[in-house]
Amino acid sequence: MPRMRFNHMELTVPTGVLGQHRGEIAHFYTELFGWEALDVPILKQLGLLLRSDPETSQFLLVTESATPLVSPGYDHLGLLYESRAEVDALGEQCFKAAAKDPRVRVKEYEDLVQGPVTVHAFYVRFLLPIWFDVQCLEYAEGALPAERWRYGA
Repeated sequence: MPRMRFNHMELTVPTGVLGQHRGEIAHFYTELFGWEALDVPILKQLGLLLRSDPETSQFLLVTESATPLVSPGYDHLGLLYESRAEVDALGEQCFKAAAKDPRVRVKEYEDLVQGPVTVHAFYVRFLLPIWFDVQCLEYAEGALPAERWRYGA
């Protein structure tokens, strides 16, 4: 079976949100995750493309819609980091941002232990209709999967 990888996700926000908050959205996500923010003309409007890595073409495309995505629950996109230290540093940034701006929402989780795998995570949300699940996977001694995703040169 062919392998696939994440390419993009389009998120729709209410009409006017990008006009009013484009800079805030771009600043928050570029500062937190190191993403690149690009204005892109698409669908007769100026969308906001948040690209995680230009080499891999992974991005979120934020566009406006009269019928935007509404997610009152914990619908999310998972972002996998290599270590607990990276997740904790990002979490600290999010909690500091939330203390200054109530629109930044953070949900902290207890570690989830599933057999030999521990998921260490928190959720963050700011001006977009979904949460981002920031996590790392820790494997018990001898439990590393034979194949797993890793950044590499």
